[in-house]
Amino acid sequence: MGSYYIPSNKLKGEGRILYIFTTKSLIYTAVGGLIGLFIYLILTAFGLGSIGMVILVIFAIIGYGIGTIKFPSTGNNKIAKNVGGDSIDVVLMNYIKFKKNKKVYTYAVDREEPDYITVNSPLDLLNNSKTTR
Repeated sequence: MGSYYIPSNKLKGEGRILYIFTTKSLIYTAVGGLIGLFIYLILTAFGLGSIGMVILVIFAIIGYGIGTIKFPSTGNNKIAKNVGGDSIDVVLMNYIKFKKNKKVYTYAVDREEPDYITVNSPLDLLNNSKTTR
């Protein structure tokens, strides 16, 4: 019996930090936390530190959700068919790119300028049609 290669999964999950964070979700959580930290610092200046802490946590959770949650691919609606299986950050980036690169196309059609010397007026056309009947 010959030998054969058995693949190992030693590198499985190497992109995870603290098990729930992928590198991408950790970055989005940090960005959300920095936005929340800015609001926290403003609110602590007014003596509302506990509300600022709650807002900081909420922004960090929103950042984690944007980096982690994916749109479900099940369903028969238009959204599930177009963006099913994509992360929320990918959908947001595509939406921003679409809105940014919205172009209006115009087409120039070459036309011949009419020769006003040989063209009859509509009244002449009506008079000619009456005489030929």
